[in-house]
Amino acid sequence: MNTSNQRYQRGLEKLREIDGDAGQRVIDSLQDIAPDFARYLIEFPFGDIYSRPGLDLKSREIAVVAALTAMGNAAPQLKVHLQAALNVGVSREEIVETIMQMAVYAGFPAALNSLAAAREVFAQN
Repeated sequence: MNTSNQRYQRGLEKLREIDGDAGQRVIDSLQDIAPDFARYLIEFPFGDIYSRPGLDLKSREIAVVAALTAMGNAAPQLKVHLQAALNVGVSREEIVETIMQMAVYAGFPAALNSLAAAREVFAQN
């Protein structure tokens, strides 16, 4: 198996571990418009970064929730990662505290919007 295929397989396994079916739906949604981009989403973030040994998946998802909250313009991705955070063992309380912490650095509107996204995700679980 060549290096690219190894990255892809490693990334696909990590994506399934973190996101379950939700991650696959994102990849599938890109097949008709940008299949290469779908492959990049698997290889780089999940095959290279999420697969590194330096942080556990719980810590990585807390960091992603914080980053997406701070961005303030990525609600669909935030919802996917809120579910992923729950999937890897982040508690609802830890998610809420992470979002509240971001109010200090990203502002109240970003935190409020993220709390609304969290409410939606929590209601589905």
